Order: sequence, then structure tokens, then C-alpha cells
Amino acid sequence: MSFKATLSYHCKRLEITITSRNFLGVLLPRKATPIQDLNLAIAAALDRPVGSPPFDSLLQKGDTVVIIVSDLSRYTAAHLFLPFIVRRLQRRGIPDKDITILFSLGIHRAMTFEEQKAVVGETVAERIRLQNHDCRSTEDLVSLGTTGNGTPVIINRRAAEADKVILTGSIGLHYLAGFGGGRKSIIPGIAAYESCVAVHLRALMPAKGRHPHACAGNLQGNPMHEEMMDACELVAPAFLMNTVISPSDDILEIVAGNWKAAFFEGCRFVDSLCKVPLRQKADLVIASCGGFPRDINFIQAHKTLDYAMNALRSGGALILVAACKEGIGNQDFLRWLRFQNPLEMETELRRHYQINGQTAYATLLKAQRAKIFLLSELPDFVVRKMSITPVHSLEEAFAQAQCLVGDNPLTYLIPHGSMVFPCEETTDQEI
Repeated sequence: MSFKATLSYHCKRLEITITSRNFLGVLLPRKATPIQDLNLAIAAALDRPVGSPPFDSLLQKGDTVVIIVSDLSRYTAAHLFLPFIVRRLQRRGIPDKDITILFSLGIHRAMTFEEQKAVVGETVAERIRLQNHDCRSTEDLVSLGTTGNGTPVIINRRAAEADKVILTGSIGLHYLAGFGGGRKSIIPGIAAYESCVAVHLRALMPAKGRHPHACAGNLQGNPMHEEMMDACELVAPAFLMNTVISPSDDILEIVAGNWKAAFFEGCRFVDSLCKVPLRQKADLVIASCGGFPRDINFIQAHKTLDYAMNALRSGGALILVAACKEGIGNQDFLRWLRFQNPLEMETELRRHYQINGQTAYATLLKAQRAKIFLLSELPDFVVRKMSITPVHSLEEAFAQAQCLVGDNPLTYLIPHGSMVFPCEETTDQEI
């Protein structure tokens, strides 16, 4: 008996056949119907927002407005909803010259104009000022103070000086912050490098190890999330509009309104969508990120790796399908691979913290817990440096995995790994 399926790999599809007699099944996010009438849904979100007066009533002639928009590594369907926001601003007497779209790059690379246009849509790109955030450009940054824990909140000057800041993005799982979207538009989105580092450092325990609450799908007691919330309070965004995106890039939900209330509503939706209970842990897990842009580079693909590990027994094998067309994602990551001992890496990370060092550290911990195979376009020597085994086809991956776990391993398939959080039992946590 065999099971056939296809997996996304960048912009193409790969066929896969699973022959194990112990196939446990396909782990998928809960089925949800895409929004059918987007025009109606966007208008309703703006007119009847969560915990906020209607969008139009928050704006007045003379306001300068900054709309924070995610970069191309996170599909948000911004090109579909931004025209509505811009038209509403114009209707309230705010001209195009007083509007800026600020791309929340965090520590990511700058976007080209063609990439910016692809994100926001051609019409908006032709009308509105587009600006890449640069976390290291000191003249473009300003301090708003510190959080209660002393984290410096240094953000993009244009946003800090705007009359109104509007957050946009998408809400999904995040392996450290619990959920993406919402407050992440500020830190790391438009923050100084040192602010990004300080917030990410909260994911480590004060003395040793990773903080147990800094994990996917969890906000309660999550120190990274709490720090981001405190930072966002200092900005006091006027409005938030976030989408929840399906594996096929349809919009499943739009949440809009008060930046806290709407964000939490979106998190509850994602929680119900993405958490998948397990019957048991498997010997072998095959996981695809779900294609572009989720597998644009290894740092983004690592999120799928992090979630999929929850379905795997210790000592098992995991096949990660992630093209990584743009390589690792940041050269800092590669420098951390000089450490092959997690304790040594953690010690250095505490001395000289780098965000991508955290990802390298998390990758090494996983590679010591299980055998990981990566089907990608990364050079073999780079993959091996991560203590991961490179493979060049699914057939090769299966053959090597079976040498470790046998011919009929307990097996899960996860075609959309960036949207699935396997858990041994469902937990009713308050969000």
C-alpha cells in the first residue's frame, strides 16, 4: 500500500510516494473557507473594527500617516487591502504626499523597487512614497525610551514622527514570539538593530538554556512577546489590519481595529487553525514549508523545521523540503556554524548576541536530537556545517532515512509546515 502526494518546493511541485505500512497520516491546518467577497470584508473590517472606532473617524485632514507593511518574505495580501486604506485616507482629506509606506524589514535585506511594487501593487506603488526600513541607519532612527525591562525602543524616525501609524501584516505561528503579526511590525519590524537584539535575547533564560515559554503558539508568559507589546505601547498605533493567509495564499480572515484587541482575535483564529493534535510521535516526518515565500531562505524555512520537530520522536529522522533560493538568509548565521557544541554556542551567544546566532543555536539543538535531511539548493558544505545531511531528491532522502528508521517507520507528512503546529494534546490557553 502506498500514499501519493505533492509538496511545494519554491514555485514548483514535487511528487512524493510514501510506502510505509505505518503511515500515520497527513498533518494539515484546519479547513477554513477563504473570504469570498474581499471588497465587502475589507470595508466591514474598516467600518466595524475590533475595539476601535471606525477607521475613517480616526483620521483628519493634516495628518501625516505611516503604513507599516511586511517585506516579501511574508505574504500578507497587502496589494489587495492597501488600495482600500489609501482611498479612505484620501477621502478624509489626506493627500498622497502625506502618506508613507514603510517596509518592516527588521534586519532583513533591502527590497528593490520591483519587489516593493509586487508587495503593495502597482497602483499604490505609483502613488505613495515607499521606504525600506534600515535598522542600522542612525540618522533615520529615534529613541522613544525603554520598556519596563530596560529594552531600548529605538524605531524608524518617520514612523515616530507621524501623526498616525497603521500596522499591517499577517498573523501566523512564530517559533519564538508565539505568533507573528501585530506588535512585530514595530520590533523587530522598524526598530534599530540593538532593539531587535535586546528583544530576541529575551528568548533565552537568564542563566542557561532557551526560555520554555518562548515558543510557537504561546503568548502566556512569553518574554519576547511581552517585550514587543511594551515597545508597541510607546508607539501607540492608531489602527491595525492583519490577514490570516491559507496555504494557497487565499485570505481566510481579516482582523482590524485596536492594535491589541484585533491582534489577539487573529491569534485565536490562527490557534484554532494551526494546532493539530497527534495520536503519537513518529519515527519519520516529511515536511515542506509550503513553497515560496515560506522557503525563500533557510532562516525562514527553520520555522517549519521547528514546528515539525514536535511530531518526531527523539532519535527519529526528519526530511525538510525547502528550496532556500536566496541562501541562508543572513551571513551572520554562517559565522555561528564554527561552533558544533550547543553549550559553547550558547555561551558565546550570551556574550555577543546576534539574532541569527539564535537561529543557528536552535538548529544545532534540533540536529543533535534527530537526524535531519534537507532537500534544498544550498551548497552541500553549508548544509553539513549546520549538522544537517544534504539530499538532492526525495528518493535519496527516503533511502537515507530508512537506513536509520527502517523500511516501515511510523510516518507523518506535513505539506504546509509553516502553518501546522503538531501537539500531543490540545491545550485551552487564553489568548
